Amino acid sequence: MLSFDFQPSTRVVFGENALGNLGSLAKELGAQDVLIITDPGVAEAGIVEKAVDFLVKQSISCAVFQEVEENPTTKHVANGVRFARDLGQLDLIVGLGGGSAMDCAKGMNFILTNGGVMEDFWGMDKASKPMLPSIGIPTTAGTGSEAQSYALIAREESHVKMACGDKKARFRTVILDPVLTSSAPDDVRASTGIDAISHAVESHVATRRNPVSQLFSREAWCLLENSFETVIVNPANLEAQSQMLLGAHYAGVAVENSMLGAAHACANPLTSSYGITHGVAVGLMLPHVIKFNSRIMGKSYRELHSSSIYERVCELKAAAHLPGMLRDFGIDESDLPRLAGEAANQWTGKFNPRPANETELLQLYESAY
Repeated sequence: MLSFDFQPSTRVVFGENALGNLGSLAKELGAQDVLIITDPGVAEAGIVEKAVDFLVKQSISCAVFQEVEENPTTKHVANGVRFARDLGQLDLIVGLGGGSAMDCAKGMNFILTNGGVMEDFWGMDKASKPMLPSIGIPTTAGTGSEAQSYALIAREESHVKMACGDKKARFRTVILDPVLTSSAPDDVRASTGIDAISHAVESHVATRRNPVSQLFSREAWCLLENSFETVIVNPANLEAQSQMLLGAHYAGVAVENSMLGAAHACANPLTSSYGITHGVAVGLMLPHVIKFNSRIMGKSYRELHSSSIYERVCELKAAAHLPGMLRDFGIDESDLPRLAGEAANQWTGKFNPRPANETELLQLYESAY
């Protein structure tokens, strides 16, 4: 049996209308001056206003930074840091939104407490000083960022993603409220959902997998596979939303303890070069990576799904009307070798169970073209 070192450190509060606990949970962490990091869509949905009200009712001062955009870069983090420093006193950070808002919150925490710039924390355990306590509140069922110690922040100039990780950056508390995810737009629900599914699948076979991570991967797959098609056609179904949200969180826990694989390695260049939404890009590549890995990981895939997991993932993608081919985005076939070269430098690909160098990655892109 594989060895492991499992270090849980996050309190998870789950349930319908769990957001109502925000004020009391913040108070338990000693909060008096809170900064919420979010994006305009979450604010427009009225979720930020509710969060602020719950904090104010506990006599907690609150400010809101809502300039986060999809796939946050060093620019977003720097803007948020300037905003936070202008506030003066700050003792708690709340990341409220999708993965972008939560990643930006973690990124800001690094710099606010340890100084420097985001590049200084590229890698693992680069923060030498304590970090602010934080609360993560996902409004999409997908990224699992609330369960992870890494902030994924892209360089503004090149859009190359940096994974900046430290156990001190983990959210001290996570609030999982399925009512929040039911208001996500259709395209967001589809792309984040397939991203969560990819996390469950890739983490189950990644080279750093272990009995604990696979336990979370399997439970995540069961919850996600059982509910994804339902939330696509009926987002008001709170039972299905609950399964998706919890499944995405479990998948995030699995990733934290096992890493990912070639689907994510191939997806990142598609996002940086063509602006393809992360979940859509991962969904494009996942079936081809499953087929590529099946030669050596067929038994592990069957532990997730007793029949063909390749066919099941394709069915789930079709139910969500997610694109199936790279050519659908106007990508020129002559660009594929360049993409393969970039994918070969992605850290996630190094944990793929079947080694994939530039040649194999090019073949994956060609199969998806």
